[in-house]
Amino acid sequence: MLQELPFPIRVECPPGLCECKRELLLGDPAADKRVLMLTREQEKKLLDRIARIDSYGQLLHVQKLMFDQLGIELRITPSVRGVRTVLGLGIELVELPGLCRRTRESVPAAIRRCMRQHPQIVFDLLDAHGLPGLQVVDDDGEPDPRTGD
Repeated sequence: MLQELPFPIRVECPPGLCECKRELLLGDPAADKRVLMLTREQEKKLLDRIARIDSYGQLLHVQKLMFDQLGIELRITPSVRGVRTVLGLGIELVELPGLCRRTRESVPAAIRRCMRQHPQIVFDLLDAHGLPGLQVVDDDGEPDPRTGD
């Protein structure tokens, strides 16, 4: 039996387009349902907030808020083969019942756009992972002029 929640939840995706397992989550009384608070309107607000990130500290803050408020884990890891562009970073939302496929795609894409606009975030992320001194290049393989390299 589906349980009523004390907050508005995301509208169900059309059948066949998403494999978020929303019904299983709603049917389990012991499950953490915070992820369902991420309605389409709230997702737009989250994407707008990500677009305004301009430092690694802000990125960490948004990452923590996503986990604390929604139970969504964001993982950002440098590739073992090195990082020449933001495509060399693994950016993903850990799969979680109730987390829409569209959201799992749109949040990492927004973070990549943000990092392209603010390459210093990438440098700080690499420093935090113990990978200093790597060169960030643009999509054509040329040094990114915004970084001074």
